[in-house]
This record gives sequence, C-alpha cells and structure tokens, in this order.
Amino acid sequence: MKSKRVDERQDEFDDNVVAIKRVTKVVKGGRNMRFAALIVVGDRKGHVGVGVGKAAEIPEAIRKAREEAKKKLITVPINEAGSVPYGYTGKFGSAEVLLKTAPEGTGIIAGGPARSVLDLAGYRNIRTKSLGSKNKQNVVLATLEGLRAIRDPEKIAKLRGKTVAEILK
Repeated sequence: MKSKRVDERQDEFDDNVVAIKRVTKVVKGGRNMRFAALIVVGDRKGHVGVGVGKAAEIPEAIRKAREEAKKKLITVPINEAGSVPYGYTGKFGSAEVLLKTAPEGTGIIAGGPARSVLDLAGYRNIRTKSLGSKNKQNVVLATLEGLRAIRDPEKIAKLRGKTVAEILK
C-alpha cells in the first residue's frame, strides 16, 4: 500500500522531463561531470511551472528541478474551447514562441518543448510556432512567458470598464 503523501502528489501534478544535459567543468585534477534537468510540472487544469535542477546524479537533478517547478507555478487562462483567449508571442532570450488560438478539434500543434508546457497546462486546442533559438530551455521559458502575459477577457473588460461582449468584437 502506498503512503497517502505519495498519492496526493501524483493526483495533484504531472511532470515531464524535457531535457537532461551532461555538463562538464574542467578543473586542475580533471573533469567534473554533473547533470542539469529541465522539468515541466502541471495539473492540466490551468496551472503549470518549469524548473531546472543540477546535481552529480540524474535522479537528484530531476528531484531538484521538480521542487523548483512546483515553487514557480503560474495560472494560465484557458477558454471554453481549450485554447488561449487570443494570440500572443512569448519571448525569452533569443527564442520566440507564437501562441495562436484554435477551434475545437485542432489539438496541440506545437514542437516538443512547447508541447510539454501546453499539455501539462491543460490546453486541448492551440497552434504554436517556435521562432528564433531552438534551445529547449529558452523555448520552454518563452512559452511560459507568453502564457503568463495573456490575460482573461473578463479582466481586460473590467480594467477598461466595458463588457466582455464589447471587448470580443
């Protein structure tokens, strides 16, 4: 029988290992090998986070990355079609990710790193295009920045003092 704590964690968040890099530092006595893991964590209900962990062994790097990702969770807007409310471009470093709204039945059209973020966030229908750098970490962070910048139409309407129908025209 599993402990209650483990069951709660598995019900709460899913995770996906996007990349594991072997990093080498050359020192006087030779080379030091370490590993860096890039993890995306999400509940598929509008919460997603990204973390990077570094350690001498892969399982420890993954554990550290998972903990960091849970600390950095953000809430993202999802409309009734399971897409973003409107198109937006997320930028991080030299990576850009174009996020476009999509109708029901489209699915997740995205490259590997961006796909893991969107899937774990809970999007069902979205189109993306990765522009600029192909670095996995920067593409994941650009996708997250784009999602963080998108606001619900309700919030925008409230700020402008208009109705949602007037905003969506």
